[in-house]
Amino acid sequence: MKATLILASGAVFTGRSIGSTADRVCEMVFNTSMTGYQEILTDPSYAGQGIVMSYPLIGNYGVNHEDNESSRPWAEAFIVRHLARRGSNFRCEGELDAYLKQYDITGIEGVDTRALTRILRSQGTMNGMITCAEHFNVEGCLQRIRAYRVEGTVEAVTRKESQVYPALGEQRLRVALMDYGVKENMIRCLQQRGCQVTVYPAHTPAAAVLSGGFDGVMLSNGPGDPADNAQIITEVRKLYDSNLPLFAVCLGHQLLALATGAATRKMRFGHRGANHPVKDLAAGRAFITSQNHGYVVTAESVDPSVAQVSHVNVNEGSVEGLRYNRPRCFTVLFHPEASPGPRDTEYLFDRFVDMMEEAKGNA
Repeated sequence: MKATLILASGAVFTGRSIGSTADRVCEMVFNTSMTGYQEILTDPSYAGQGIVMSYPLIGNYGVNHEDNESSRPWAEAFIVRHLARRGSNFRCEGELDAYLKQYDITGIEGVDTRALTRILRSQGTMNGMITCAEHFNVEGCLQRIRAYRVEGTVEAVTRKESQVYPALGEQRLRVALMDYGVKENMIRCLQQRGCQVTVYPAHTPAAAVLSGGFDGVMLSNGPGDPADNAQIITEVRKLYDSNLPLFAVCLGHQLLALATGAATRKMRFGHRGANHPVKDLAAGRAFITSQNHGYVVTAESVDPSVAQVSHVNVNEGSVEGLRYNRPRCFTVLFHPEASPGPRDTEYLFDRFVDMMEEAKGNA
């Protein structure tokens, strides 16, 4: 079946329908990863967005139950150059096209995704629409496209009740993890280090967390504009004002920056992929990281009496991490838990555990 992709700029791409045939309007972003499409689709940070995969062959190893990073895919749409019709891998349990249909994700294949990526790089992230209609009015579609806004996404992706995950092996510590759109591997990285993890819904009051007797608090990744979460930011400030060790990733990093007086801005096209170089300024070395964000903390807004920039993006110098003057508190914009991508920066979970054990020993 023929499918058409229309961008807010007026550019039109034609291809073949994959997944659901429902019309879908969303924000179009690109990801440069060569593998890991199932982890990408199930990353809650993609809520409200359509994903353009710049690598041309997608779906060649199928899908399985082990690679999900949440309970379901959150992407609205999926755009690929070529979709493999048959998965070839010993872990394969199904085909990607059937998976997209199962979860009502509209997709299109047969378009030049590298040309599409060049448009999004040069003109910036923009809204778009995929339709399978034979006859449609482009101007009418453009009105719908340009009126769309990604909003209410944290509320959509966060869990409704708290959930406890046991430590793997001997339990050493107890961690409260705020779920703004958490990925499963973030939880596993803590479990593997002897942490019992209690995951809380995004709007849980700070008082409920601080009364739980935890050794530390982690703020997760998540979707959307961080500045839209005014109530959450207020509660994050209360967590910051406590003495508990605090580690935040991606949206959590942005929320804590906003809670302490810094500002964020939307990037032209964001960073999404598994090959982004980041420099750890204290270590004086670069790491290849997994990233998925469209907003960044502005360096000039960071008060040096509150925090210092700890990591920067090697490609364009944007803020990738903050080290706070408040004891035992640090944040990063990239994803140390990866999934997909390199695990070069998983050492940050070890740093967080060391901070918690130090605080526990001094208590």
